[in-house]
Amino acid sequence: MKVPSCFHLFQQRILSVKTFFLLVQYVFCKFNLFLYVYSIDASNVLVIGTEMLAKPNDYGLIFLFREGSVVFWNVEDKTVKRTMQILEPHEIQPYEIALVHWENEEVNYRISDGHSKLHRGEILLNSNLEPDESILEKFAFSNALSLSVKLAIWEVSLDNFVESIQFIPEMLKAGKQVKLSRSEVMQKIGELFALRHRINLSSDLLMTPDFYWDRIHLEQLYDKTCQFLNINRRVKVINEKLQHCTELTDLMRNHLSEKHGLRLEWMIVILISIEVLFELARVIF
Repeated sequence: MKVPSCFHLFQQRILSVKTFFLLVQYVFCKFNLFLYVYSIDASNVLVIGTEMLAKPNDYGLIFLFREGSVVFWNVEDKTVKRTMQILEPHEIQPYEIALVHWENEEVNYRISDGHSKLHRGEILLNSNLEPDESILEKFAFSNALSLSVKLAIWEVSLDNFVESIQFIPEMLKAGKQVKLSRSEVMQKIGELFALRHRINLSSDLLMTPDFYWDRIHLEQLYDKTCQFLNINRRVKVINEKLQHCTELTDLMRNHLSEKHGLRLEWMIVILISIEVLFELARVIF
């Protein structure tokens, strides 16, 4: 039997550690939840078990990632929605609601014999694993799925940025003057570099997290899921778009610098001309 496992994003960056556990304490009372805590990466992910199951042949788990994503395994829809509602007041710099509901991943999984793996878009979990081992394997899958959703959000952010500067090449092609102030251009450059920083420096998109260095099997599950979700290819495409946008914003900045330099040169010429006129007037009169 296939068990649906829904992977949802909820807004950017979860909460402080203190708020995290206050929230969990409240959730426990509401949904009969039980808590798993691992010392490794405990500051970045919280694992919560629940008895509110979608199907009876596996236990329910919720993975809450600090960067702002939540992964549900075999949790009934009512509990999923209620959990998201409880988390909503604690969001920091939230995304648009429509974007949050649109950008999510949903993958089927089932319990089977043999090693856990991702096969033809379906997660197969080893039925002979101890609960702790099963949770770690689910974490590896969840980690990759969470990363994919986060990348999807950044892809939308970049698309919005590209749309906001799309008029510049068209105006340059038509020989028209681009009416952007220096502050507006600097704001665009700031938005672009902030996005580039989040993708390439503040995330695990370019390298495997340290958590998997001494866990080869979990690393294989994580890498296989990343390959299935085309994360490396998507990162390459998004960096190519970022490079193009950087070149365009550099062009605008250089253009404004040239205009500013030309304006200064004309001011100098005018001042020299005025000084010459005063000197001529003094000589003549």
